[in-house]
Parts: sequence; structure tokens; C-alpha cells
Amino acid sequence: MILPNPKEAIHKAWLYRVLTAICDHQWISEQLAFKGGTASAMQGYLDRFSVDLDFDYLSDPSDMPRFRQELENIFDDLGLTIKDSSDAVPQYFLSYPQSKSQHGLRSTIKVDITFPAPKANIYEIIRLKEIDKIIKCQTIETMFANKLVAFIDRFEKNGSIAGRDLYDIHHYFLQGFGYNKQIINERRGIDDIKLFFKQLINFINKNVTQTIINQDLNTLLNRKKFQSIRKTIKNEVIVLLSDEIMRL
Repeated sequence: MILPNPKEAIHKAWLYRVLTAICDHQWISEQLAFKGGTASAMQGYLDRFSVDLDFDYLSDPSDMPRFRQELENIFDDLGLTIKDSSDAVPQYFLSYPQSKSQHGLRSTIKVDITFPAPKANIYEIIRLKEIDKIIKCQTIETMFANKLVAFIDRFEKNGSIAGRDLYDIHHYFLQGFGYNKQIINERRGIDDIKLFFKQLINFINKNVTQTIINQDLNTLLNRKKFQSIRKTIKNEVIVLLSDEIMRL
């Protein structure tokens, strides 16, 4: 995974430490599928830094109490402090130790686990070369479709907009990746994919500002990459979405 700044090496090391421990726990790893920006970047699908760990929970709901306890045991064994967590879903904000010289740097990892996962999601077994571990992951088509939906879904759920969603959509389109239409149908309750893309264009036009793009992407991309796309990425995504509507 690409580092935009050498100072992020500590955060990357802790991300990989947590992920390795999850992969090494046979029972926990069998309940999960890796997804999101870090999963995509580690497989070479995405060329930006990612700061969180995201998973789908695939097991029976009755196993959730044991799952939470086993996961929290992993965090404790690693010396991580749970700063905050959700009672509704397995979501944790974990603080890792910092030296005085690291004061002011990023020091929190979010571990976010979706439950229930969309039924249309497709998974495959992947070896993550950077940590030499095997885990079930969303396919790139699944990740792309969920990313397309996440832009609006994130806003509807908590009122937030992530500039990284815009960047990832832009990158996936330019790389020629396909997307799983059934996931869009399921998550948005809509059969007309063209209509969904029109809604997405309207949403981007109305809600995505230059400030949102700048604030979210300037720490995830190297300076040269960030400066080269920050003022054009919004219009380029709208063009790519419009082209997709014409293609359908």
C-alpha cells in the first residue's frame, strides 16, 4: 500500500499488525471477508493510502457475542485501547501507543464490520502479499459496486461525505473495472441502473465541494498526485458516470 508521507509508516504498521492477527485467528478469520480501501490497495486495485480496516461479517448472528469477545481479545493482546465502540454493529476505534516524537500524528484505527452484508456480494480467497496471509475478500466488482452506493448511503446514514469515495470511483472507472449491478439493485432498491447513476451525478453536483475533496484526499495521496487532480476530479467523475449511462 502506497504511503503518501513517511510519517504514516507507523499507522500502516499497526494496520498490518491488526490485520495479521485477525488472519492468524482461524475462527475469527472464517467469519469475515476483507473489503474497503485497505483491501483494495493491498491487492493493487487502488493507488492511495487507506487508514481503516473494513470487513463483512458472514456468520450466524448467534455467534456475535463470541465474535466480539474474541476480537476484543486480539486488540488487548496487541496492546490496543478501545477508545469507542458501537453496540449496534461491531465497530471499534482503537488507539495505539505513541512516543513523544510521534505526538500529533494519526494514532487511531477504525475497524468497521458490516452486518448483515448484501446478499449479492461475491467473495474470493486472496493471499495478501504484503503480510503473506490468506483471507476471504470481496471481489473488485463487489468493491466497486459497494463504493458507488456508499457515496450516497454514507450521507443518508450519518450526513457525511467522503472525498475518498469520489477518488475511488474515479480510479476504478479509469482502470476499466466492472461493477456488480445486483449489489446496486439490492442496496438501493432500484432496478434501473441508469436512474441510479443519474441520482449519483445529481448528488455529486449538489453536495461535493472543493473543501471536502481537499480535506479528505490531501493526506491519502502524495502531493504531486493530489495537486494534479484535486480541481478536476469532480467534473471527471461526472463525465465518467454520464458516459456509463450512455453505454448502458
